[in-house]
Amino acid sequence: MTAQLKLIALDADDLAVISTHVQDARVQTADIIWRQGEKRLVIGMNRLDWEQTLAGETAPRRLIAALRFDRVLSCKSRNIDLGAPESALQLLGIEFHLGDAPAGSAVLMFSQGGALRLDVECLECELTDLGDDGLGTGGLGEDAESSGLDA
Repeated sequence: MTAQLKLIALDADDLAVISTHVQDARVQTADIIWRQGEKRLVIGMNRLDWEQTLAGETAPRRLIAALRFDRVLSCKSRNIDLGAPESALQLLGIEFHLGDAPAGSAVLMFSQGGALRLDVECLECELTDLGDDGLGTGGLGEDAESSGLDA
């Protein structure tokens, strides 16, 4: 069993590492939490443990994790129905596009053309594993409950 991750990204290269670890993560729209007054976006997710998989383990393991962005000025969505809290999304990756340094935009890309664009003062992102999902290879199905993540 691999150790739980806690990764921090302060530039595009760091964010590329986090993006690799959250590739194919499952997210419910109810677990996308925008705290405008705190300039923070938190996303609860069910991610594949890629390190464990690459280490040769035969059964893939999923972890409950939180992805947090700080210093967020605005959060915009495309093709994501935020009014359907039980909708499941698959996170494909994250990119950072530099604007007037150190500001820029972090773009989270989801399957079926979904996207979140975060305009940030500067890039501050953290990925923290919270534990094993206890479902083995299972995911967020119809009977799954929201993580209740509240930053």
